Amino acid sequence: MLALAQQLTDTGRYAAVMVSVEVGSAFNHDPGAAELAILGTWYDTIEDRLPPELQPSAKQSQQQEAGNRIKAFLRAWSRAINLPIVLFIDEIDSLQDQTLISVLRQLRDGFPNRPENFPSSVGLIGLRDVRDYKVASGGSDRLNTSSPFNIKVTSITLRNFNAEEVAELYQQHTQETGQIFTPEATATAFDLTQGQPWLVNALAKEVVEKMVKDRSIAITKEHILQAKEILIARQDTHLDSLAERLREPRIKAIIEPMLAGLELGDIPNDDIQFVIDLGLCKMHPQGGLTIANPIYREVLPRVLTVTPMASLPVIAPTWLTPEGELNIDGLLAAFLKFWRQHGEPLLGSTGYHEIAPHIVLMAFLHRVVNGGGTLEREYAIGSDRMDLCLRYKDVMLGIELKVWREKKRDPQAEGIEQLESYLARLGLDFGWLFVFDRRKNALPMEERLSTQVVLTENQRRITVIRA
Repeated sequence: MLALAQQLTDTGRYAAVMVSVEVGSAFNHDPGAAELAILGTWYDTIEDRLPPELQPSAKQSQQQEAGNRIKAFLRAWSRAINLPIVLFIDEIDSLQDQTLISVLRQLRDGFPNRPENFPSSVGLIGLRDVRDYKVASGGSDRLNTSSPFNIKVTSITLRNFNAEEVAELYQQHTQETGQIFTPEATATAFDLTQGQPWLVNALAKEVVEKMVKDRSIAITKEHILQAKEILIARQDTHLDSLAERLREPRIKAIIEPMLAGLELGDIPNDDIQFVIDLGLCKMHPQGGLTIANPIYREVLPRVLTVTPMASLPVIAPTWLTPEGELNIDGLLAAFLKFWRQHGEPLLGSTGYHEIAPHIVLMAFLHRVVNGGGTLEREYAIGSDRMDLCLRYKDVMLGIELKVWREKKRDPQAEGIEQLESYLARLGLDFGWLFVFDRRKNALPMEERLSTQVVLTENQRRITVIRA
């Protein structure tokens, strides 16, 4: 957007600039203070990015009454220069509550007076569609009612790159520095990101600026995979913003059944479009809603384990051998002890009640792999399960999670069949099947917590864990 604003200004036909309202987010319940903070940064930004003849006059608008300062500033600036103003407002979704309402209504109030007395065009940049700012500015949460902010011409989302464009982007780095991205590295980056622009750039940035600074060393698939783990663990601003969305009720209503492998309920079309607009989900070519890319697929459940992980007691790593290897039998014994003592209390530590057992189990397993392994997940609408693959050095363990729900039959038989298929894909001959009994008449934890070893027709050894 900075480049676009500069390009428009360079035509000599517009005064275009990108400004931010993020500093106002510290004052979401004090619009007056937010206006002063926002305008202070706007003056500095405009002074830095536009020539003197296109800059506003002295800071007179700050003398205006609270609730009118931004409109007054934009009006005075528009009247002071001879070119129409194009204003890109970044981080608009960092504002909330009364401050967001105030800013939107001032923009709406000044809009009819353009271009002589107000910016000719205003672009709001954030993770949400303008339809959602409409809610904040006083309209309905559906699109069939009037709103003080109903002036949207169009909403534009930067589309994802295709595989060829990812390769072309990385080739630009090669041309500038001589450092090569192997074809496998480029293909892996596309597979992990599905071309999501921020992720494509973030992976490469992590690799070339921190991991492999020596330009004579080629970037490999392994470098990209390592960068993925770093990004997920670090949860940079972009990923953290998506994580925040998981608390929103209409997003939870979609993501929770997806993680549980259930069918979506009666979800309004607007809400489905909302998660697509956010980039959280996409429509699968073969039909059905799915998480947008493998990195998001990993981030979403991992974020939900943060609170349960913080609630975990100190657990001695009894699952490790003296040589630091993972002992599967020791891990099972440690889990049973953990679940017996702490399982049920921790189920209340997450707002995603449908998958509370999954989240607590994943929190425990993250404690296991911390620093020495990885935990991968697979889930999809209608699959009625979540699959986990725990990797720790040379040990790999396939795990399937099933829930015995009210008025449903015991899912063990179906789970064994599904897990056997999953183990075949992993090339394993053993695995764990968890059956979490969530029925109202379920036996007490002490009585139902048990294990049973089942040998399948294909001679795979499955440990069934009832919890």
